[in-house]
Amino acid sequence: MATTADTPFPSSVPTKAANGRANGRNADAQLETSTTDAMGSTESQGDVLTRVVQGAHQTIDRLAETAAPHAQRLQDGVASAGNLLHSRAEHAREVGGEWAETLRCTVRENPLAAVGTALALGVLVARLLRR
Repeated sequence: MATTADTPFPSSVPTKAANGRANGRNADAQLETSTTDAMGSTESQGDVLTRVVQGAHQTIDRLAETAAPHAQRLQDGVASAGNLLHSRAEHAREVGGEWAETLRCTVRENPLAAVGTALALGVLVARLLRR
């Protein structure tokens, strides 16, 4: 089992080996000493923590600066694709409307041919569905 000397981190809990050597008041004195050591090194731990936090902030800032142009380019690409999709959908609606109007005109000009074509198409679909 690791003792407090084996680890760089202070501990306020004595190890089993320390408990075996120290009994009664010695155990309490050792606990007080390790607690005081932990409090005394709090200042240096705070400095380390501050440096780690500052380094993390700097890294995040660098990543944000690097990612910002790419995110803007992606946003522009999505907006462009949305505009293109909107224009293509509008064009498809216009073409569909033109086809529907052409079909209406053809049916008005040749009603018997339209009925015959519809009847033949119905028979064909019925035969395909029976199989």
